Amino acid sequence: MNEIFNDELKKLRGRFMEMGINTSEQIYKATKAFIDRDVVLAKEVNENDRLINDGETYLEKHAFKLMNIQRPKEDEFRSIMSILKASSDLERMADHASHIARDAIRIKDMDQHWPDIENAIAEMAETVRHMLEKALDAYVYTDEQTAYSVANMDLEVDKQYVQVHEKIINRMHAHPELIKDGSHYITVIHLLERIGDHIVNLVEWVIYAATGKITELNPGKADPELVNRELQKQAEEQEKRAKQNKKS
Repeated sequence: MNEIFNDELKKLRGRFMEMGINTSEQIYKATKAFIDRDVVLAKEVNENDRLINDGETYLEKHAFKLMNIQRPKEDEFRSIMSILKASSDLERMADHASHIARDAIRIKDMDQHWPDIENAIAEMAETVRHMLEKALDAYVYTDEQTAYSVANMDLEVDKQYVQVHEKIINRMHAHPELIKDGSHYITVIHLLERIGDHIVNLVEWVIYAATGKITELNPGKADPELVNRELQKQAEEQEKRAKQNKKS
């Protein structure tokens, strides 16, 4: 019975990793579709969302089936529960990617590109995908240290969001005719920021699997002013470097 249980648990973990990799691909394709105004790619993202949903359903069904095979030990139970909880976060990330893809379809006829904002969106997408990759590594190895480092990376996503949001708002104020276009960009950066939050949730379940403790790892939630302080510090350092360069 133990051998059957271990084999099924291994399959469960494998399907979770597959779901995570597919979710990362969805984020990449959705963002690319938005930036490139690629309707075909956007529709592909929306069609593939069903695969992510099916993945979550599979994990739920087989997790409960696994617990019926035999009564799992405490660490095994935590591992199964962490898969159930984290797969829900992956499904939400994929939903956000689908929403980005839908916005790509809505803006297909928009004449004007905002290159600086689109570059920033590409950078945000790359950051969250790197976070997700590291989060999946943390999951595979039940690596608490990597889990904490992933959570700290979310601060960078939050900083990117605040900076890009401010640029978009300022442009919309200066050019009211761009308000409608700007609102699409705001939607996308908000969805990417939310994906970052779900990745933090995922690594919180890694910590739970390792320790049995529910831990709040999102630095922005614990300290709402942290992002603004970090941005202020960054601005001061840039100003200091600029002065030093001017003197030299």
